[in-house]
Amino acid sequence: MDKIKNGGQKAFIWSSPEGGQRIDIGKQIFCNRSLNMRNIVAVGFDMDYTLAQYKPETFESLAYEGTIGKLVHDLGYPHELLEWSFDWTYMVRGLVLDKKRGNILKMDRHKYVKVAYHGFRELSKEEKVGTYGSTLIRDSFDEPDYALIDTLFSLAEAYLFAQLVDFKDNNPGKIPDSVDYAHMYKDVRAAVDLCHRDGTLKRMVAVNPERYINEDATLVPMLKMFRDSGRSTFLVTNSLWDYTNVVMNFLCRPYTLGDGACKFDWLQYFDVVITGSAKPGFFHDENRANLFEVEPESGMLLNTDNGTPMAQVGDTSPRLSLKSLDKSCSVFQGGNVGHLHKLLSVESSSQVLYVGDHIYGDILRSKKVLGWRTMLVVPELAREVELLWELRDSRKQLRLLRDERDHIEDEIHHLKWSLKFDNIEQEEKQKISSAVKELEVKRDQVRLTHQQAQRGCHHKFHKVWGQLMKTGYQNSRFAHQVERFACLYTSQVSNLSLYSPDKYYRPSEDYMPHEFHILPL
Repeated sequence: MDKIKNGGQKAFIWSSPEGGQRIDIGKQIFCNRSLNMRNIVAVGFDMDYTLAQYKPETFESLAYEGTIGKLVHDLGYPHELLEWSFDWTYMVRGLVLDKKRGNILKMDRHKYVKVAYHGFRELSKEEKVGTYGSTLIRDSFDEPDYALIDTLFSLAEAYLFAQLVDFKDNNPGKIPDSVDYAHMYKDVRAAVDLCHRDGTLKRMVAVNPERYINEDATLVPMLKMFRDSGRSTFLVTNSLWDYTNVVMNFLCRPYTLGDGACKFDWLQYFDVVITGSAKPGFFHDENRANLFEVEPESGMLLNTDNGTPMAQVGDTSPRLSLKSLDKSCSVFQGGNVGHLHKLLSVESSSQVLYVGDHIYGDILRSKKVLGWRTMLVVPELAREVELLWELRDSRKQLRLLRDERDHIEDEIHHLKWSLKFDNIEQEEKQKISSAVKELEVKRDQVRLTHQQAQRGCHHKFHKVWGQLMKTGYQNSRFAHQVERFACLYTSQVSNLSLYSPDKYYRPSEDYMPHEFHILPL
């Protein structure tokens, strides 16, 4: 089925008769490094926030409420916390938490702090410079003193940390003096881990997946397209089998038989599924984790010899795997990337394209350690690029204002420099001084207009943090990481269905700063 309803609209894929048409900017795939899909023999996917896109207003709120409950009931925090509410729109990816100081930072690609808040109070320029810009040795802004908000799962804990910082500052004695900001962050992380360990979150999602997960009508057609093109497909997720089956059954439900109960029909769209992978450690071949085969019906784990079934005690011969019986998918738990390569008969790591949402857990390790080709899913990108297009005239005006300000400043510097010469008459000096004052007034007016326009544009993207991929005119730290480690990036995984499985992705022409100023209009 190439054409189905998706939220009341028809969803076309590339292989349908209507496919191959112009792709909306919010669904386009962007390329950092050339990637010829003809060289790819296996396409792999993460599950959480990649194949499965969670609804932040419900899923993140659920995580937030669960974490608050653990802080109060298990870690002894004041009961006032139970009255708190969660603004799921406030935090964004790419931020850095300063655990010791209770600050939340947004940095550019060079790790200069551009926006900073202490809890929910914005730091002044002087405070930012005094704290982060006045040392002889640049801070690396890495663990253990800092925490990176690089996944959508981290947004709720970042918001809660900011709330706790404000609460501690404004309510002396409510949180003991011995519990500093770093301790509070450690407690938040412990509470989050408790929520995941006791299965609270996943049980709620399993009961009513429609409430927490977005449906995507083009997901299965995309998987079918890759398999029909002769490529292997695989799933590598840190989630265990029981939860993986619930989520994938829900996502593939329009194409599976039955009444919506947990079937295993979705396995037909994959060659190999590895659950409980413990990424990013999974990407290290020297990782000695055992690989177990999962029996889908019971969830029971069976020993394997690098993926080959092993005889159980009392058996006369090894049990044949599912794959050898009916050519369908084999399901495993644990193992490492070496096991996966053998299962897929991959000869070179560059023949694998892996799609994930986590720069450090999915993309960085698979790219740097293995040399896999990578695609990063950035759901926020759809709105960001659409806004960039809508605001193109405003952004052009900003550039013109900046150029005008620079031109005026150059004139001021030139005139001030001319005052240093002794052969200028006093009358001429007075004229030059008057001209300098007039230009300084004009410069201040242009600078104020530019700042106000820039702030207005900034707030269009996000009321606090601005554009995801920029800080001012510089790429943000998040954008820099995307550029370094993702061959491709896009807003949702199923955007792959809009392109040929044999497409040659090429980056846009790369301009250096001096070239940008002489681009043809």
